[in-house]
Amino acid sequence: MLNDPIPPEQHRQQAEGAREQAEDRRESAEHVRGFTEEHRISAESARSEAETFRRLAEEARDVRDEHREALEAVRREREQLREAGEMARAAAEEARLAAEAARRAAVDAVQATTETLQATLAHMKIVEDLRRTMREIRDVNKLDPN
Repeated sequence: MLNDPIPPEQHRQQAEGAREQAEDRRESAEHVRGFTEEHRISAESARSEAETFRRLAEEARDVRDEHREALEAVRREREQLREAGEMARAAAEEARLAAEAARRAAVDAVQATTETLQATLAHMKIVEDLRRTMREIRDVNKLDPN
C-alpha cells in the first residue's frame, strides 16, 4: 500500500460509498421484489376472478339454454293445445250439425206419426160408419120378415 497513491481514508470513503450503493441497490431490489410479489398476487387474484366470471358466464349460458328449451317445450305444448282445441271445435260443430239433423228427423217423425194417427182416426171413423151402417142394415133386415 505504500505504492498506492490513494490514501487509506479515501479507500475507506470509497468502500463506505460502495457499501451504501450496495445497500441502496439491495433496498431497491427488495422493493422491486415486494412490488413484483404484489403484482404476482394481484395477477393471481385477477386470474381467479376471471375464472370465476368465466364459470358464472358458463352457468348463465346453461341457464339461458335451459330456459330456451323450456320455452320451446311450452310453445310446442301450446301448439298441441291449439290443435286439440281446433279439433274439439270441429267435433263440436259436427255434433251440433248431427243434433240439428236428429232434431229435424224427430220433428219429421212426430209429423209422420201425427199424419198416421190422423189417417188411422179417419179410418176408424169410416169403420165406425160402416159398422153403424151394417147395424142399421141388420136391424132393417130383422124387421123385414121377408
